[in-house]
Amino acid sequence: MANTKSDYYDILGVSKNATADEIKKAYRKQALEWHPDRHKDDKETAEKRFKEVNEAYQVLSDPQKKSAYDQFGHEAFAPGGGFRGGGAPGQGPFAQTGRYGPFTYTYTTTGGGSPFEGFDFGDPFDIFEQFFGGSPFGGRQRRQIPRYSLTIDFMEAIKGCEKEVRIEGKKRKIKIPAGVDEGSRINFGDFMLSVNIKPHEVFERDGEDIYVKVGISFSLATLGGQIDVPTIDGDVKIRIRPGTQSGIMIRLRGKGVPVIRGRGKGDEYVKLDVIIPERLNKEQKNLLEEIKKEGL
Repeated sequence: MANTKSDYYDILGVSKNATADEIKKAYRKQALEWHPDRHKDDKETAEKRFKEVNEAYQVLSDPQKKSAYDQFGHEAFAPGGGFRGGGAPGQGPFAQTGRYGPFTYTYTTTGGGSPFEGFDFGDPFDIFEQFFGGSPFGGRQRRQIPRYSLTIDFMEAIKGCEKEVRIEGKKRKIKIPAGVDEGSRINFGDFMLSVNIKPHEVFERDGEDIYVKVGISFSLATLGGQIDVPTIDGDVKIRIRPGTQSGIMIRLRGKGVPVIRGRGKGDEYVKLDVIIPERLNKEQKNLLEEIKKEGL
């Protein structure tokens, strides 16, 4: 009777149309969930599942191997199978480097707590640098420090903040410098921190520049005047020129994000959207009819 193997897509919990990023995220989630050190009570099952997760990712993360698998299934990697893209027949592409795909599990926790408390991983391969102390791609190994990711608010990233985190069961206070951006990595010496930033309901960011949309009335756009617009440092007044068109951008110099590796700040760009009223009373309609007659 032929051996049956679980479908690689089912193992990672993704569809055949999944993107490379979706495959990575699914792999990260499954690898964390099934790492044997997290299943002391049923290590044998966890080891088997952990091996399957690694094997599935090795194939589905490689476009050439994924194409072969989509066409021939597991037979593509069996002895005499159709795949010739590297690696021994019937083995994953990194099978020579470890017991479970490219990796062996050696990570243990101390202090009785979870090593993931308060953190997630910003990069799938951070898992293996954290667990295994090295790169999954072989070669000379250098000393690796644990990597974590931390999610902070939009304004905390701009202004800087101090956070209390738990590393290996120990509480530590760390400072996040003003101006950090999404994905910024901060080296604290004994660990690396990747920063994730929550979106803001008003502001959008591009590097050191801030973007904000502000609606103005039809009459204000036509006649001109002043309005208050939000900035990361509070509201400021700006002048609206008569005849302002919808979509125009106004630049506020130095009202952006602090430059993290230098001096000064970026700029803020205010996009003005002219709001056309949906309902008018009789008097307003008559006034607009008069204006219309004048060809305006």
